[in-house]
Amino acid sequence: MTNPIEFSRPVRTDQLGKLGDSLVTISANAEERAALMRRFSLLALDLLEADYRLNAESGTIMARGHVRAELAQPCVATGLAVPERIDTDFVLRFVLESGEPPEGEELELDAEDCDTIGYDGNVIDMGEAVAETVALAMDPYPRAAEADAYLREAGVMTEEQASPFAALLGMARADKGKKN
Repeated sequence: MTNPIEFSRPVRTDQLGKLGDSLVTISANAEERAALMRRFSLLALDLLEADYRLNAESGTIMARGHVRAELAQPCVATGLAVPERIDTDFVLRFVLESGEPPEGEELELDAEDCDTIGYDGNVIDMGEAVAETVALAMDPYPRAAEADAYLREAGVMTEEQASPFAALLGMARADKGKKN
């Protein structure tokens, strides 16, 4: 049994021509945001929206747009909420799930590198693509401003204190104290 997609905005590929080059805006409602909070272990997800344009290029579908999200993750040290705002452009390339580019097409990555997402040939899901884009843009190690003080009180050493050079310096100071 597969999990339902929390923020689904399917786009039928046979409708791409009717969309033309129009700008599409999608936004997650409160229920969708709550489901995404559970999925991504967030403490808050107050906003998730995106604007994008789609076009077909040589058997692939390109999505270019902008995503905005306001969220809070738990601090890796304290568990306290760490607010984060994501406001970034994205470029996504949808390819048939066979994974093979259409005949005669070479895939060249350049300054406009993009994420590649497989699809079944009939439908792409821009809601899921936007949700994954936000997940990849989130800080992987969020830290609250109070994290250093919390760790110090818990007896956790800083990197400088735990380095081998700090240990050598401590031994040299102890040895110098014995000589005096």
